[in-house]
Amino acid sequence: MLDINKYVDNQRLAEVDPDGNLFELEHWSPLVAARLAKAEGLVLEDEHWLVIFHLRHHFRDVGNAANARELLRELEHKLFGHVDRRRLYELFPHGPIAQASRIAGLPLPPGTLDPSFGSSH
Repeated sequence: MLDINKYVDNQRLAEVDPDGNLFELEHWSPLVAARLAKAEGLVLEDEHWLVIFHLRHHFRDVGNAANARELLRELEHKLFGHVDRRRLYELFPHGPIAQASRIAGLPLPPGTLDPSFGSSH
């Protein structure tokens, strides 16, 4: 549960909302991504960056995805050449769309936190 007092008192969190998403997209950089990932217990490696940059390019080119399932299928097929959802969950254990989008500094696509979709939030 969110403790609003911790959120208000912690100036480092001033640039993110209570769910950890950046308020302003232009504040993102690879350094910010590494810091966000570290806060979530991840060390970013090449495959992580591949997903993160794909999500950012997708957002730049077409805006927010219509839904999380569509974006997950796109990641599976375009980045890994076949369905490899397990690998995406190994990279981003709190949900490949939710966690990767937060680290990429992007808004979450509709349906990302739907319990039937498999997000761990």
